[in-house]
Amino acid sequence: MFNKEKILKSPRLCKALFGMSYDEIKKLISTFSLCLIEHRYKLHPKRQRKVGGGRKGDLPTDEDKLLFILMYLKVYPTLDVLSVLSDHQRSKCGDSVQLLLPVLEATLGRKLVLPARKINDLEEVFRLCPGLKDIFIDGTERPVQRPRNPKKQRKLYSGKKKKTTRKNIVISDEKNKIRYLSPTKSGRRHDKRLTDKFDIPRRIPPNITAWIDTGFQGMQKDHSNTQMPKKATKNHPLTEEEKQNNRTIAGIRVLSEHAIAGFKRFKAASDIYRNKLPNMDDLMTEVCVGLQNFHLEQTT
Repeated sequence: MFNKEKILKSPRLCKALFGMSYDEIKKLISTFSLCLIEHRYKLHPKRQRKVGGGRKGDLPTDEDKLLFILMYLKVYPTLDVLSVLSDHQRSKCGDSVQLLLPVLEATLGRKLVLPARKINDLEEVFRLCPGLKDIFIDGTERPVQRPRNPKKQRKLYSGKKKKTTRKNIVISDEKNKIRYLSPTKSGRRHDKRLTDKFDIPRRIPPNITAWIDTGFQGMQKDHSNTQMPKKATKNHPLTEEEKQNNRTIAGIRVLSEHAIAGFKRFKAASDIYRNKLPNMDDLMTEVCVGLQNFHLEQTT
């Protein structure tokens, strides 16, 4: 196993392996420990022995467990590599990931850094943040393993990325904090189609400006306070004024790309999805977004 003490003393190595500094990790440990106890009681509500009794495993402390799941999300290694890095039995690594990932999600939920997942929650965000004047809407995709079944291949195939993917719609603010993460859907679906499915445009207050790209063309009909670059056509090329306006919009809208790049530092949200459990990619993406939001809160 790696030398934990040496890594935690090095800010560079700590961020490379765990995605955040040790000071940020320490702020999560107490809440993580509480959520872990509650999660174990939920798994075995009729248990007679106190949580924590019995033989200690390869991850004896709550800090070790937190570092284990953070390393999994940041590096996204195979279970063989993960067992070597953590000195944890390979046969137990998958079970530990499935146990600790919901615990980390609950921890971030108590820290109030998880993005809204339902459209009603997004309305609550707008109500609680009256100072919010600009939001940035964009779609993001992550590759998945190509299924053998041709029908499943077509269902997941993204014509934009030329590969099989899964997609989310992301809404962020001017400080790069992600406020809303849509449910994970097939990469075949168009960005505008997903926003219509979740009824996002009609839920945005009229005083908030929505910055979008041309993939959401037509959204202006549902939300008039929308800024989008103008597209040229064959018979109507852009004027110099329109080109300059497009550059201005692109320079502002790039904040959306920064927000997405922030949580995609975690390889579990950007590398080819390998896990076989259904919808686990949705949970991993949500947790990675929560970790990035938590990091932003600690650094701003």
